[in-house]
Amino acid sequence: MFFRRQKNILIIRQDRIGDVVLSTALPREIKLRWPAARVTVLLRPYTHALYQHNPHVDEILLDEPHPEDDRRKRRTFRELVRRLRRRRFSHALMLLPQARYNYATFLAGIPVRVGVGVILYHLITGARWVMRHKYRDRRHEADYCLDLIRKIGVAEPDPTPEIHLTTSEQTAVNRMRKQWRAEQKRLVGVQVTSGGSAPNWPPARYRDLIEILQDSRLDDGTSLQLLVTDNELPAEVAGLPQVLYPNAGQDLRQALVNFAALDVLVSASTGPMHICAALKVPTVSLFCPEPSCAPERWRPLGNRATVLLPESDYCNHRCPGNTHACTFAGEGGLDPQRVATATLASLTGSLRTEARSARPGARPG
Repeated sequence: MFFRRQKNILIIRQDRIGDVVLSTALPREIKLRWPAARVTVLLRPYTHALYQHNPHVDEILLDEPHPEDDRRKRRTFRELVRRLRRRRFSHALMLLPQARYNYATFLAGIPVRVGVGVILYHLITGARWVMRHKYRDRRHEADYCLDLIRKIGVAEPDPTPEIHLTTSEQTAVNRMRKQWRAEQKRLVGVQVTSGGSAPNWPPARYRDLIEILQDSRLDDGTSLQLLVTDNELPAEVAGLPQVLYPNAGQDLRQALVNFAALDVLVSASTGPMHICAALKVPTVSLFCPEPSCAPERWRPLGNRATVLLPESDYCNHRCPGNTHACTFAGEGGLDPQRVATATLASLTGSLRTEARSARPGARPG
């Protein structure tokens, strides 16, 4: 009897920007399977902009899982349980294993709850679970997210992420592109920081890359406008001549608009890379081949992407032991000139695609 009712599904993704972007396929695939379903997502406040204006999401709930003191933590937990109980969810999908949300969804009386991994609190509360063999089968993180909707009956879902801009935001994108490209320049974003989430260059190497690209031209003579896309700027790349800093001090929603205006983003494997992929902006990305960081698991999805790796034997001789601490330095690593060459090649490919699309009767590439 219960399962004949309209599905009312809660998706919980309490994680960082890149992980949240990679979960954005779930509401779309749920609605394709059950068009009448109601879909709610529960996020941390600083990532809610990634799901704003998503036509497949009926409601966004916010919760900060780490209050400052125990008394406040208990109070916010009770408030969370009450909020969930009032909405009478039929399903809860917990994409990140956290006891807080397992117990909150249990106490809220949600009948079908799916988590990740065989964990004691899942067993105690009768939650279902999916298993992950992240380093064995080398699947993409977005596909692992889809295991939770497979568990409730969504067959063959598409993992491609998506971020939705409003009509006014898209107008702003077009206006910025017109303004930034007034001198027929291509717009190259450079994301310097990664929050320690991935192997990455130090900021000084990005400064070297910017200087190389500023002196570069495409085959047709087009020059480049460099934009550093970080919200907080490392000193090494702040105040560089002829460089724009559109995201400095901006909120995430405005940053999405600025990312959408780019012709290409250069970065390590980090949240802004996944944002650009979801916005269909081409990317050039520095990657490590180790399983925990490899492109098989973390590459951009849905856009035209260039993945750069060190030479095949580099990690055998130069790995610092902590893959996230790798800076790709030394022989066989990744140097600014190689990344600059890949960036120019990506832009050349973009120009060819635009030319094909502009021909009468041509289909977009």
